[in-house]
Amino acid sequence: MIRLVNEAVDWQDRIDVWVNNAGVLAAGDFDKTPMAVHEQVIKTNLLGYMNGAHAVLPIIKEQEWGTLINIISIGGYLPVPYGAGYTAAKFGLRGWSEALKAELSAWPEIYVCDLFPAFLDTPGISHAGNYTGKVLKPGPPVYDPARLAQAMVKVTASPASNNYVGSISRLFKLSHTLFPGLTVKAAGTVMRRYFGSAGPITMTDGNVFTTVDYGMSTHGRFGLAGKPKAHRKYIAAALLAGLALGTAIIGSRR
Repeated sequence: MIRLVNEAVDWQDRIDVWVNNAGVLAAGDFDKTPMAVHEQVIKTNLLGYMNGAHAVLPIIKEQEWGTLINIISIGGYLPVPYGAGYTAAKFGLRGWSEALKAELSAWPEIYVCDLFPAFLDTPGISHAGNYTGKVLKPGPPVYDPARLAQAMVKVTASPASNNYVGSISRLFKLSHTLFPGLTVKAAGTVMRRYFGSAGPITMTDGNVFTTVDYGMSTHGRFGLAGKPKAHRKYIAAALLAGLALGTAIIGSRR
């Protein structure tokens, strides 16, 4: 990371924007997934970002301006059952970034921008370490990764602290804020039902420790085209479900 920073400065004499966007996933029961895998997921997803920021911040501070972009994912708010190491890293990323923002509040021209996308149609889940014995697929709605790229360009031009990519990401955050216990239980139930019907697959480390030679395209071809209006039916259904749940809770307390 330090060498990369030095080469960037040698190239253009400054660093305007630094993007942290490293991520791997491993799925499986926590106790059945090797601890070495959990550790590697955390090293990549959390310590990778910290190493990048640690290397570039001295340059940005010397300039007294610059933008640091962290691609965190809605997993920074919403736990991922059967992805405990991933969740630990993403929750840690959000906390680390908040602490960093507090430290840098005395630097008005240095910005830390966190992006929280929902599920993206990338090959990432195909590359995941898989200890479930089941084929993994992202849950709908699945957004075009171009939406995330556009959000990155937007915050580069107009920095903002927290940015949610895809309306469903805001909905997931709201659900966990209002009904944390129910949201966690529902997520676990959904995952177990999926595993009950998913096809079998050989267990694999995926790209947790080394690269893989498949799924090299930008898109994973899992879902919808990611246009802003394409997922309204999912959002409407989720809102109706939330309203019904809230009504049931209120009724049970009377």
